Amino acid sequence: MPPFLYAIACLLFIAIPAMAKPCPDWPTERAHAEVAALQQQIDTWDDSYHRLGQSRVADELYDQSRTQLSQWRSCFSLPAIDSPLRSAGGTVRHPVVHTGLEKLKDADAVGAWLHGREDVWAQPKVDGVAVTLVYRKGQLYQAISRGDGVLGHDWTVNAQKIRAIPQQLRQPVDLVVQGELYWRQEAHVQADRGSVNARGTMAGLMARNNLTTQEAIDTGLFIWEWPGGPDTLTERMAALDELGFAGTLDYNQPVRDLADAERWRDHWYRTPLPFASDGIVLRQSRRPPADRWQARTPFWSVAWKYPYVQAMAEVRKVSFKVGRTGRITPVLELERIRLDDRWIRRVSVSSLKRWEAMDIRPGDRVAISLAGLTIPRLDEVVLRSLERQEVNAPAAADYHFLSCWQPTPGCESQFLARLDWLSGKNGLALPHVGPGTWEKLLAAGRLDGLLDWLTLDAAELATMAGFGERNSARLLASLDSARQRPFRQWLKALGLPPTANARLDGPWQALAERSTEQWQAEAGIGPGRAAQLSAFFRDPQVLALSEILRTAGVDGF
Repeated sequence: MPPFLYAIACLLFIAIPAMAKPCPDWPTERAHAEVAALQQQIDTWDDSYHRLGQSRVADELYDQSRTQLSQWRSCFSLPAIDSPLRSAGGTVRHPVVHTGLEKLKDADAVGAWLHGREDVWAQPKVDGVAVTLVYRKGQLYQAISRGDGVLGHDWTVNAQKIRAIPQQLRQPVDLVVQGELYWRQEAHVQADRGSVNARGTMAGLMARNNLTTQEAIDTGLFIWEWPGGPDTLTERMAALDELGFAGTLDYNQPVRDLADAERWRDHWYRTPLPFASDGIVLRQSRRPPADRWQARTPFWSVAWKYPYVQAMAEVRKVSFKVGRTGRITPVLELERIRLDDRWIRRVSVSSLKRWEAMDIRPGDRVAISLAGLTIPRLDEVVLRSLERQEVNAPAAADYHFLSCWQPTPGCESQFLARLDWLSGKNGLALPHVGPGTWEKLLAAGRLDGLLDWLTLDAAELATMAGFGERNSARLLASLDSARQRPFRQWLKALGLPPTANARLDGPWQALAERSTEQWQAEAGIGPGRAAQLSAFFRDPQVLALSEILRTAGVDGF
């Protein structure tokens, strides 16, 4: 079997798990409507980019949207996707068509493609806009945008201003080269900075047809193909360098196996470069004569893109976490996605106000990235489901710093947050006590109030699920130690508003008798904080807790 047929067979085999992703459980009418809506959105992006030079969506989100569309069409046996370049064509015919690149999914697919191939080379996949340059007797004659691969737009006027494009070659030859115009970067590290919208910037500049002098200086050129050149890639690149096409020769590196491909991919991902890049290109040194090329993905070159900086995830559920002070944080439960080396299953929306503004519902698809390389971050809504499911959001007015001292319906989240604060480092710092402890006790029906655990004993704990003998003894000792904690520590554990340098020596009754004006007279306490402190010490629920602590013999109460 020829190498390229073997590779295709392997790729089909490898692609099966990706296509085995469960299909949406939609009736036919909704399926057709969702597919049509996604196709329309992609058509809008395509038209904006290819016709207007405006990039309205990150490249990787666009790629993932197209993958999603393909999967849905397969699920519901709908016709294949139309060409994304159908609105890109111009009026100028390329002397040699642009072939495009197949994007390989992962290392296994790359290994399969490399199997049986010889004399393969890697290049960075420069993040710019493709161009054909035509020379007559060594003089730049014409520059043509990629367009639909067959017909493009005339970019000659702008090309004559770009210093990186040789206007006169060192030899009076006729030739056609294909390459990438890119927006120059200063020591750009892709792993740190991403693509910085480099492609969209370049597309917008070339679409204007009136480059300024500085914009022309800031535009670079990367030649990746000489269709009519020598037989081998090394000969072609060396000859191009001699003719005056600088800046490309060193970015061609031999690849013998997957390990080589992985090494160069990681190297260019983490090394300062003069351009943004979104992956590597693997090319066979020898390829068919240019007159046999077609405007579609060839068998002799492929792309292996870098890890996603942003991933698109489906929202499965919207839940709401109420914190100790009553702050409501919406949380999106996601169909799991992989970013870098992490699986992401949920992401915070940060605030109820932001969630309401973004109007995120189950079925929507959102863009997720990593903040500081570790924390999932919600960036934007990419695609909205046509069916807008109702989400019962809590009312912000129902939650504040004095609400939910018991786990009544709707208060479970804030109540557990109060307990977690109480036992944590900001409160009593109880060893061997954490969120899981409180959840088990609550599930056992043992916590009707914030301090019910003070009367917990070994016999009662032995009847509850999830507490072994050794852990029970350790837990009881930790809970019992709470009685010896200082008065000021107990005040913080109960949720006393921050008081800076205020006098809190107690006893409780003395603090409870202070007026708002007296609190405001304390150092570092303004009118708002004084009102909160006064309300805290007069709240019936807090007064009841202070009485429980007085009865338990806690110092200061």
